[in-house]
This record gives sequence, C-alpha cells and structure tokens, in this order.
Amino acid sequence: MSQSHAQDEPIAPVPRVTIQAFCETQSVADSIEAMAADRRMVKAHVRVQTGGGAAAAAGAGGGAPPHERLLEARSQSPEEFLEQLDRLAEVCDSGTEVIVLGYVNDVGFYRELVRRGVRDYLIVPAAPIDLVRAVSGLYAAPGAKPVGRTIAVIGAKGGVGASTIAHNVAWSFARTLASPTVIVDLDVAYGTAGLDFNQDPPQGIADIVFAPDRVDATIVERLLSRCADRLSLLAAPAVLDRTCDLTETAFDHLVDILRASTPTIVLDVPHVWTAWARRLLVGSDDVLVVAAPELASLRNTKNLVDLLKQSRPNDHPPKVLLNQVGVPKRPEIAPADFAKALGLEPAAAIPFEPQLFGTAANNGQMIAEIQPNAKVAECFDDIARAIVGRTAERRRSGGSLLEPFLSKLVRRKAS
Repeated sequence: MSQSHAQDEPIAPVPRVTIQAFCETQSVADSIEAMAADRRMVKAHVRVQTGGGAAAAAGAGGGAPPHERLLEARSQSPEEFLEQLDRLAEVCDSGTEVIVLGYVNDVGFYRELVRRGVRDYLIVPAAPIDLVRAVSGLYAAPGAKPVGRTIAVIGAKGGVGASTIAHNVAWSFARTLASPTVIVDLDVAYGTAGLDFNQDPPQGIADIVFAPDRVDATIVERLLSRCADRLSLLAAPAVLDRTCDLTETAFDHLVDILRASTPTIVLDVPHVWTAWARRLLVGSDDVLVVAAPELASLRNTKNLVDLLKQSRPNDHPPKVLLNQVGVPKRPEIAPADFAKALGLEPAAAIPFEPQLFGTAANNGQMIAEIQPNAKVAECFDDIARAIVGRTAERRRSGGSLLEPFLSKLVRRKAS
C-alpha cells in the first residue's frame, strides 16, 4: 500500500509498550525514528540502537525485557542471521515479539523466520507507515472488528458553521453510506449538537469528562442518544455550573472505547486551542477544517493545515471546506485564491443559504431531511465519500464539487 493512501484503512493506535530496535544502517534507523514520531505511536516508548541481530542477542539479558524487538538483517547471510535468532531465543523473554527488517526476498527464508516465532518480516526499504502498521497489527485480536475511523471537524474561526457541517456530514455517513456513526460534541459548555438533532438527553459527555475513572464501554453506550438509524449522539450539557479546564488526555479513553465499537466517529471540536484539542486533531484519522472565504479564516486555516501536515506526515492532508460563500455585499476571497494561498484545493464550497440552514436549525433537522435533493445535501454526501476514499456513486457534470456552487454564485452576482 502506498504511503499516500495509508489511511484508506484505519490503523489502530499502538498501546503503551516498549520497543527496542537494533539497526545496522542509518536509513533503517531513520525510518524507525519516523515511525516512533507517528501519531499512532504516542503511547509507545521506542529505543533505537545499533548492531542488528548480534547486538540484540548480546544485550537481551539486561534490564526489563521489551514488548517488541525490531531487527535489521543486512550484513549477515540468511543462515548467519537465523543462527543469531536462535541465540536470541535462548536469552529473550518468551513474551517479546520480534519483527525482522531484511533484504532477502525469499519464501524459504521467510518460512524459517516464521518457524522461529518471528511475527512479521518487512523488505527494506520500509516506509514508516508500514512499520506502524506492522507494530499495530501485533495487538489486533484475531477476528477483531476493524478499528473505527475518527473524523475531527473544527472551524478556522468562530461562527463559520463548523458544528452544522459536522452534524450534516455525520448524517451522510449514517444515512447515505449506511455506516454506524457517533457524533461527539466536545464543546461541553456551549455545544449545539443536541439542538441540531432536537435532542435533550439528561446525560452526556460531561458524565465522562468529570468522572473518567468510572468510564467503560457499557457506560458510554448508555449515555448515547439515538438520533436516527445508525446515528447516535454523545451530547454536551451546555451548562455553566462548572468550568472545563481539561487535561491533554481527557478524551483518550472515550475515543479508544468508541473506536473499538463504532465504524465512524465524528468529533465536533470547538474553536479553541488547548492541549486536548490539539491532541484530538493530530490523533484523528481525518481532519476537516471549515472556513469562511475571508482573511482571518484564510490565515487560521493555513496555520492549521501547516501544523497538521507537519504533525501527521504519514496521513492524508486535512480537508478544507469553504462555508457561507456568497454573503450579499460581503467582500470575499475567491475559492481559487483561497486554494492558491493554502496550496490545497478545498473539498467543497457551500453557498450562503440562510433560509435553508436557519429552518433546519430551528426545526432540529438536517439539510437532507428538509430538502433531500438540494445540491448542498448532495455535497455533504460527497464529502463523506471523499473522507472514506470511496468513489462517488453519483458524478456531476464538470467533475469538481466546487463548480456547481461557483456557477450558481456567478449567476447570482450577474443578476
């Protein structure tokens, strides 16, 4: 699988384990260092040493045994390396998993490695994402369900409609793509997901945030509100009876629980910049940044995109959606200029439709419920398909998601 498509299949985060890597070349050491910096490895502790299989066998008896060893096999013949593995097995802890990075593409050598208990064999050069996938695969239970995909949606500034976009895209995941979906409203004090779905649950995410030690899968399931077929909501209480000074890892356990049981998790992230918000954005499988076509949104979007590209080198770049395009008498940055400044094409441009969106908000409905055939409802479906990498079942003439909306705006301005 190519690195550019590494996230077509979500990779589970690696648990809190220790990993020793014994390398013979700098290039392999660099790949392992890059693996250790990946967002899925944030809980793991990785130590890179030189020496290959011989050094691993010589140092296996000292200190606490690691959970995994990564061995590079380069300077030895296959027979010599197998002998080193045999010596390592005599002194290695029985619970330690071994992954070998080698240069020999031979089925006989691979079978000998498997016979000695090696869990995986990767041909060098191996991309960092391939190393992450191999390490993660060691902890996937046989027959376990695929890990859920997390999609974080955040506004480049306040008031750009990011929560509305998040809720409508989640609706498309559940209704159009038939994927069981959970919306998590992370704005504990001011969240609007309950209003948008006409829900007023007595409990929600506050019960998890303020009592994390008591949270398990059963409690999370009980706190979910059913919004529609295959769509559930973990609502925010939207009350101010206590402040929300949350720790960086405040939502880690919740996300882990949801990933184990739900194929699609949409995180409605408020427009704040805290340690926990940054951690959720960097740790999500996909990020959707919602922006308005004006200067402050452009600046903030570029800052977010640059940071996420740097922090997530093995993932797809974040997607950008332009919302509220075509506000009468408001000077705007053209989508083409917005894209040029970002170096990234917006996934879509949603026109300013105050009547449609206002009616949906006041009724506690989604756009597709009010106007199923509206172009903006189709746009939400296309965004959901683009996130999961699924080819659109419906093709518009002209190809680009932007064109129907841009042509409409041109006609509006001309009139």
